[in-house]
Amino acid sequence: MQILTIILQVILALTSLLLILLVLLHKGRGGGLSDMFGGGISSGAGSSGVAERNLNRITVGMALVWGVCVIALGILSRF
Repeated sequence: MQILTIILQVILALTSLLLILLVLLHKGRGGGLSDMFGGGISSGAGSSGVAERNLNRITVGMALVWGVCVIALGILSRF
């Protein structure tokens, strides 16, 4: 039980960092962090529809893994 908790905590930490990175990679809809890091340059060069859809899918998948880890850790902490 202790090893499972440690494994879930490591997965939670990794998915948290990846989610932060993936959200920051999304195309900005206005002023924000994406514009702060050269959004004007990347908006013209990287405005591929397929790449944006894939980034959305990866982000949603990572968020689901993160949510499952949070719920599993909550259930394990009750016992």
